[in-house]
Amino acid sequence: MTAEPLRDPRERAQSQLPAVQVLVAAGYSPLSPAEALSMRGGKRRNVVLDEVLEERILALNSVNHRGRRYPLDAADAGKAIGHLLDPGNLSDLNKANQKVYDDLVRGVAVSKTIDGTSISPQVRFIDWMDPSNNRYHVTVEYAVERTGSTSANRLDVVAFVNGIPFVTIECKEPGTPIATADRQLLRYQRPNEIPLLFHYNQLLITGNGSAARYAAVGTPSKFWATWRHPESEPDFHAEQAALAAAVSATLAPDAIAALFGGAPPDVNTLQTRTPSEQDATLFALARPERLLELVRTFTVFDRGTRKVARHQQYFAVKHALDKVVSGAPGERRPGGLIWHTQGSGKSLTMVMLAKALEYEPGITNPRVILVTDRDDLDVQIRDTFRSCGLDPVRARNGRHLAELIREHAPLITTIVNKFETAARALETADLEPDPNVFVLVDEGHRSHSARLGDYGQFAKQMRRALPLATVIAFTGTPLMMKERNSFRTFGDLIHRYTIQDANDDHAVVPLLYEGRLVEKQISESGLDSWFEMISRDLTPEQQRDLKRRFSTEKAVSTAGQVIRAKAFDISEHYRRHWQGTGLKAQLIAPDKASAIRFKKILDEIGDVSSEVIISAPGDDTDPVTGDRESRELVDAFWDRMMAEYGNEPAYNQQIIQGFRESDRPEILIVVSKLLTGFDAPRNTVLYICRALHDHTLLQAIARVNRLYDPPTADDPTKDFGVVIDYEGLLEELDTSLDKYSALNDFDSADVTGALSSVREEIARLDARWSSVWTLFDGIGRADREAQEQHLSPDDLRDEFTARLSAFTRTLHIALSSELVDDVVSAERLERYKTDWAWFVTLRRAAQHRYNDRVDLRDYEPKIRKLLDDHLTALPAVEHIPPLDLSDPAVVSAAATESGVSPAARADRIAHATRRRITDRMDEDPAFYERFSRLLQEAIDAHRAHRLDELDYLEQIRQIAENVSRGRETGKADLPEAVRKTPHAASVFEAILARFAHADGEGPATEDAVATVTIGLVDIVRSHLVVGIWDENATARNALETAIDEFLWDVVEDEMGLKLTSADEEAIRSDVLRIARARLSS
Repeated sequence: MTAEPLRDPRERAQSQLPAVQVLVAAGYSPLSPAEALSMRGGKRRNVVLDEVLEERILALNSVNHRGRRYPLDAADAGKAIGHLLDPGNLSDLNKANQKVYDDLVRGVAVSKTIDGTSISPQVRFIDWMDPSNNRYHVTVEYAVERTGSTSANRLDVVAFVNGIPFVTIECKEPGTPIATADRQLLRYQRPNEIPLLFHYNQLLITGNGSAARYAAVGTPSKFWATWRHPESEPDFHAEQAALAAAVSATLAPDAIAALFGGAPPDVNTLQTRTPSEQDATLFALARPERLLELVRTFTVFDRGTRKVARHQQYFAVKHALDKVVSGAPGERRPGGLIWHTQGSGKSLTMVMLAKALEYEPGITNPRVILVTDRDDLDVQIRDTFRSCGLDPVRARNGRHLAELIREHAPLITTIVNKFETAARALETADLEPDPNVFVLVDEGHRSHSARLGDYGQFAKQMRRALPLATVIAFTGTPLMMKERNSFRTFGDLIHRYTIQDANDDHAVVPLLYEGRLVEKQISESGLDSWFEMISRDLTPEQQRDLKRRFSTEKAVSTAGQVIRAKAFDISEHYRRHWQGTGLKAQLIAPDKASAIRFKKILDEIGDVSSEVIISAPGDDTDPVTGDRESRELVDAFWDRMMAEYGNEPAYNQQIIQGFRESDRPEILIVVSKLLTGFDAPRNTVLYICRALHDHTLLQAIARVNRLYDPPTADDPTKDFGVVIDYEGLLEELDTSLDKYSALNDFDSADVTGALSSVREEIARLDARWSSVWTLFDGIGRADREAQEQHLSPDDLRDEFTARLSAFTRTLHIALSSELVDDVVSAERLERYKTDWAWFVTLRRAAQHRYNDRVDLRDYEPKIRKLLDDHLTALPAVEHIPPLDLSDPAVVSAAATESGVSPAARADRIAHATRRRITDRMDEDPAFYERFSRLLQEAIDAHRAHRLDELDYLEQIRQIAENVSRGRETGKADLPEAVRKTPHAASVFEAILARFAHADGEGPATEDAVATVTIGLVDIVRSHLVVGIWDENATARNALETAIDEFLWDVVEDEMGLKLTSADEEAIRSDVLRIARARLSS
């Protein structure tokens, strides 16, 4: 048996011990490692506490036979345990885990004979309804033997429910990246490690004393989640109070000694600390009642992959349940709208809600009908439920839907327009209205919503067919002001989860926008001649109509030369930046014919593979071009596809499967299809070559915001999605996102009130306008430069953006309402509009100046009315260049940027430089700290008017250029031993100050410190092994020990340099910090 490494005392005191304290306070009984081993028969290969499990089976179960209750005996419990522990032929961890999950949730049947009669009672392992009937234990250093070995892995903390290891917790010391703990638990799941433990695991949690994450078995590190209990939740303060009580609870010293062995670690601050994110996560997820709820109701197996609810899914379902059970008996239960942004797991939230309705004791025999507004979404939602172990029946038509409703089918999927036929068919049926029917509507803002204060036609038909049904709508699409009728149709807002929430939670990847324009030139005389020729027989009115139709942006974008220029740019962009990474792209074409032409040109270029997905000719799903040539092109393409694939479903399925799972196609060309409801995590780049608006635009960009876990560690990761805009839509995108964020500051009452009282919202206009201006008190309202400088602090820019967003929302409502003239004078309204334009321009200037994000300025195509035959298309150019300090030349270019003041240019460079310094600080602390001070001194000098704008710009430019070049080798101001090696130079300058009193009362010589530096760098290089900075704690401990021994034996004893304990600790920390940053690969 191999020796097991001792636990790092910092990890124990600051992460492991607090974890145990919270769990004990939540109701878990502590078990020493020796006690836990005894309860599993003294065998480390066993992972279940058999004694506890048998006792609970006997306590929770009895048999009703011929009117009498009979207890189970030990033999019955043994059969049930044997069934639970038997993985059968399941060698796959995920399948084995799902089998155990099913046994735990449903129970298992065992054979038993009573009075000569054989029966098969269902045996429960867990009491899901009454958590107090279960037994909860926690232990530490839980040793489990590796597969085929007598050596063991030790789990930091394991929590048991009725002896079953439900929760596994990996603890790291503060400062260690939380992903390190994730990867360690993932490594333990490998076949040659301890996969048996994870057959029974229901929740994984990692923590480092401050941060924490959680996941289900088999979840890649990319998808581990953080838990939040939003302040908007009604029980937020109660939750905080309960958490505070848990972290202040006393953990007896003898219990600590039994858990950890010997003298307990320092516990002086254990009961007096402020609750951390780790504390909050453990308390929220692992306390008994919440844990059982998460496992039973909020866990699904999606295509065999286990998934546990994120916080927004949990709270949305809980609020929906509270809503539907609050109604009066026998009446229609109240419904509402769940608004969760795309990519946040909305479909799985629907699955979890269906499960929650089934388990809700106040609802008898619930029936669920899943409603979408498109056939492909109907198939998708059905498949999602099936993949999660539920089996909905898909209504083939309206009559079939009526038949399923009459037969009380428990789970149905249908398209909304089938309700018209179903309602007529059910008019003569003698059906008793059932308040336990729940209609879950996907994308509820679209065809289901009301118009002009009344239900939409489809919503009316749904109500006719199911008069007492509760309707809960889900939407991942923003609600525009004009679409607030969705609330009126379905009820109040039940829960929301915005795109900003998803970004904050890292539930989606951030999106980067780049504007690229294909420059267009046209001959004025050629245009006139063309019109004279083709319109000579037309009336003046017909001539005007023709000119109008052929001078639109769409006519230009479909022009052959423009398509060719865009296709070449797309081919080059993908080939240079994405080809070979395994990441894919999607191209949105203006219409079907253009989509086919894009593919033809991409094929001619021959560098990237592509396919086209469009609807059939005559289907109005996709826009079509009206000319005969284009129609014939589409017809011919469709005939080829049907000949190749056989039918439309096979054509769609095979191309989409290739895009998702294989190397080809690299680019998927679409028009309208696959802009909604299409989830392909590899989809990373979106090329927009079609004018999109509002919902469609936001749905489209969400195609590339999904998280993606590459199949191997060597494959590139997806850190962001990229939107390449060829249509000048950035203004449209900014507008749409502003509308989307308009609900960010609303609670449910505010949203409901907006439906009935627009006047009240308009009345807030003056206050919200004033709130923006108050940020600039004392500054001239026409002094743009002073205002930009005033917005230098990050928090002030954030506040400005928040207030401007509120003002924008209210102004938009005012301008959209006929009531505005009753509330605001025309003169005052004009002032609001003028100032709003000023604020927006100021916001964009500040974002650009302080390098907050990619500049999303409005811009217009240089030429808007073009014609194919008189068009010369030039190569596309980047419209909005990012500021990247990795290239020193960029600094000079930014310093001479036109259209902005020298101070604005300097500020932009300064903030980009500060970001680079922060990113690189660990690589060379002394070097970057020096320039960080110089940078701040220059900024302060300019703010204090000691530097004029041009001198300020010049100083910032020089600092930025120095930072972008990094440390130069061979500089004479360093000892010769270290000057030619950047690693050594970084360490030398970082540790030099630690030797200020090392040689008697004076400092050590620089040559002596250089000798020490070379020795330290050599030690680091000799200890570098795979995983040393991540999961290989043994290797990292060996490196730290080697550094300590070098400082003691060589530096102090042989070289005679004296160091304090604080100096030694600082040197070791600096060396490891620099080595991790510079030598992490």
